[in-house]
Order: sequence, then structure tokens, then C-alpha cells
Amino acid sequence: MTKQYGPLVDPARVPAWLRTLVEATVELDPGIFRRLSLPTDEARDAAVLILFGEQAEHGPDVLLQLRADGDNAHSGQVAFPGGAAEPDDDGPVATALREAVEETGVDPSGVRPVAVLPRLHIPVSGFHVTPVLAHWVRPSRVWAVDPAETAAVARVPVAVLADPANRFMVRHPSGFTGPAFGLPGMLVWGFTAGVLTMVLGAGGWERPWDTEDVRDLEEAWRATEGAQ
Repeated sequence: MTKQYGPLVDPARVPAWLRTLVEATVELDPGIFRRLSLPTDEARDAAVLILFGEQAEHGPDVLLQLRADGDNAHSGQVAFPGGAAEPDDDGPVATALREAVEETGVDPSGVRPVAVLPRLHIPVSGFHVTPVLAHWVRPSRVWAVDPAETAAVARVPVAVLADPANRFMVRHPSGFTGPAFGLPGMLVWGFTAGVLTMVLGAGGWERPWDTEDVRDLEEAWRATEGAQ
């Protein structure tokens, strides 16, 4: 089977701070996503956009969104912009860009896709998701386009995500245990935290953190809400 992931551009043509990550996608092992499972034939295609920008005051950052509360399996969670593929989409890159525009209002002309990560399955929602890495060449205004779908969007500095003080493990009532990031008013866990953990490691940004610090999910939610 042909490998469906890797760089979309010459790594030498991306900023130095992003180059290590793009180069790492050449030999990326899907197994490093740990508890995330491999795709199945029954799942529906989807894609997410992992959009990296840079600002003078804090260096590289990544665009995240807080999904609105509702009945969806991922309601109220922090996520990358993204969603289900549509028939007119020309592959996962097109899906990721379209969804990012619809959810955050980002100007796609300033976004340069640079690599595709291995496709992964999310059992709780029945999707197999392809993460698409992109460089925000010309940053534009972003906002919660549809409040019924997105509560907020934010550019989160990579340095903040990599800070050991903001990292721990969470335990879901189902028994699932995985990495998490605790930020003011924002708890990142599940699929998004798993992918961010991989990205930090592959990009050379990860710092040693306490993987033995395991917190109940509800406890972690309360702590981040209280830190606003």
C-alpha cells in the first residue's frame, strides 16, 4: 500500500523552526499516536488543520478552537479546525482548509500546507482523520464564525504547550488515560492532545514532563475553569 503521509513541500523551503517537524513526517510511525487506533473500512473520512504561525512576542504558535457545547461527541472540547470530508473535496488537504475557513474564518490564501500525518481512527465519533500540517505564511483575522459550532478560537504558543507545568495525564471515566494540557480556561485532551504530543516530540519542542501525574478528567476540567 502506498504511504499516504509525508512532506508536501521541500523541508528546506519552510521556516527553520518548522523544518524539523516537516522532515520528521518522512518516516513517521503511526504507532507513536499510542491509544489512537488505525483506520477501519467502516469509518467516514475527515481531516483537521494543524496551522502553525509565528509572532514576535512568543514565537511559533498553533491555532486551536473550543467547540461549542451541544450533543456532539466532541462538544465543549478543544480541537484543531476540521471536520468530515465532502464529495467535492479533493483529498484531506482540501477538507482541512475548507473546514478551517468555515469554522475560524482564516484566509486560505495565506495558508501553505506543508505535510500530511498518518490517518487515524477516532472510535467515539466513527471518523478516520487525516491531520494536515500547514504554515501560516500570512496570518489573517480568525474568529468563531458559527457560535453554534465554535465557542472560541486562539493562537496558542508552542512554548506554552511544551511547558512541563502545563502538562499531565488525564483519566477518563471509561478508563482511558492519555496526555493533556492545562491552560487558563482551556483543557486539551483526547485526540487533540495525543496529536499535539506527537507534534511536540517530532518537532523537537518537547521538554521532560511528569507522565506519572495522572488526574481525573473532571478534576482537570474544574482546575482549568478556575484558572480563567
